[in-house]
Amino acid sequence: MVSMIKRELESIAFNKVFGRQMRFIAGPRQTGKTTLAKAHLKKQSCDKLYFNWDKRSIKTLHNKEPYFYHSEALSLKTKKKKWICFDEIHKRHGWKDVLKDAFDSFEDKYQFIITGSARLDMFRKSGDSLSGRYFLFRLLPISLFELTKQKLVYPTMPAEKYIESCLQQKNKQSDFEHLLKFGGYPEPLTRGNEVFSSNWQEEYIDTLVREDLRDLTKIHSLENVITLMELLPERVGSPLSLNSLKKDMDVSYNAVKSYLRSLLLTYILFKIPPYTKRISRSVKKENKVYFHNWAQVEDVSARFENYVACELLNRVQLWTAMTKHVFDLNFVRVKGGKETDFLITRDKKPYVLFEVKTSSTNIDSHHLHYARLLGDIPFIQIVQKPGILKAVNKNSFVVSAARFF
Repeated sequence: MVSMIKRELESIAFNKVFGRQMRFIAGPRQTGKTTLAKAHLKKQSCDKLYFNWDKRSIKTLHNKEPYFYHSEALSLKTKKKKWICFDEIHKRHGWKDVLKDAFDSFEDKYQFIITGSARLDMFRKSGDSLSGRYFLFRLLPISLFELTKQKLVYPTMPAEKYIESCLQQKNKQSDFEHLLKFGGYPEPLTRGNEVFSSNWQEEYIDTLVREDLRDLTKIHSLENVITLMELLPERVGSPLSLNSLKKDMDVSYNAVKSYLRSLLLTYILFKIPPYTKRISRSVKKENKVYFHNWAQVEDVSARFENYVACELLNRVQLWTAMTKHVFDLNFVRVKGGKETDFLITRDKKPYVLFEVKTSSTNIDSHHLHYARLLGDIPFIQIVQKPGILKAVNKNSFVVSAARFF
């Protein structure tokens, strides 16, 4: 069952450290945001306080009585501060005013959970009238540590100690292979059926285009966006040239830029920028892009790199949410074309460097060179091949993904 996979974000988003503020939970479609919210309501004996604003009945209730949820909450006998979830409220006209009024009227009585997808993130970036009233969290696809019910290692210690903790984890090969094959979205992952997964993937893309893209963007040529989605899997792992896409699609540069932005806004893609400090000639400014749903990428090596990117992205976002540090994900590339796939920074300072390989346990010298230039930070080569754990020197390792993650 989907609900059996406990998400790390649950212990973060509903933590008392975030006080009275509303919890906005955004992220890709069908990653389990509603499941997460309902599970928390159940733990708090507030099952009845889930309201889906997609339903006409909820909208009708609100039109008749703006504080309809207050009456429902009063009927519950729990003495604890009650939690209320408004799901998909961002689809209602004037939703920000509804939330502002709810929070200002009842912040001393209730805790509010607001779940939704792209519009919540867009709203935050554009500036808003709810400033100081909420914290935004993102629920991303399932990671291996969640699937296998392992404890996430938080890097509050020096990087060397963090790496040591990761290398001591158990090998989880069969679970890793299952996750790599079916992706991190709960329904196809838990069913584990290829026919179901294939149909789910097709329907998922159709829904994204039909609802999110059409609703959230002003793009009229949605078929061009679909064409771009079809071109991008073969470019996963490489700095993305918009000029190259422009030629392939026979559209303007600004059009490609707009299409790409729409895919980022709707959580189909995410981008990783280059790290440009401390390494001379690091002037290649193109971003790399990856799919949140790595199962969309057919090429074996590209899918594996995409999967690793998702694992690392999930970690840096969870770490940032629950520690006093700010973590970011970058890659390193210089003029000559030498590249290291991923760099995690902590408070803008290099923390750990990663390279991804399907099977090779040999480390190219430029990776170790970059690790030294970046402050003699740890270097990890993550391989798809099972059963690998190799120390190259005291600060550099080759390890199977099934163990490291």
